[in-house]
Amino acid sequence: MRAVLQRVTRASIDIDHSEHYDLSNGGLVVLFGVEEGDRADYVPAFCQKIANLRIFEDDAGKLNLSLLDRGLGVLAVPNFTLAADCAKGRRPSFGRSAAPDFARQCFLDLVQGFTQLGVSPTVSGKFGSDMQIELVNDGPVTIVLDSKDIIRGA
Repeated sequence: MRAVLQRVTRASIDIDHSEHYDLSNGGLVVLFGVEEGDRADYVPAFCQKIANLRIFEDDAGKLNLSLLDRGLGVLAVPNFTLAADCAKGRRPSFGRSAAPDFARQCFLDLVQGFTQLGVSPTVSGKFGSDMQIELVNDGPVTIVLDSKDIIRGA
């Protein structure tokens, strides 16, 4: 599993040109992808890590506060392209991506995990849909998480 976290002052998502959701008070945009070999039991560790990662400034300007500390929300977006293999040629291969049904369930579990941890609002894209995302990066602070690192450090 991979997640790209982007700290934002605001973000919005349009899904299939018919649904629109806003993360108007800021927080994190989380692009989330699942790879072959990943396990469903990795998802809770991802949720905990993301919700508690101290990547927001405190009053002294230090990165010392988490999403939960600040009471900010998350916009979670499924993104199979995070599993791209660009080693050969010019066209990425997505053969490392997990099977769609498994990846969909992992994404739904991620969104539910944020909600259960009290991340509010939790806004999400829709697996397999055409999505347009607008965001204003804050910092910018961009963090890449990989399940291999999270599970090893747990």
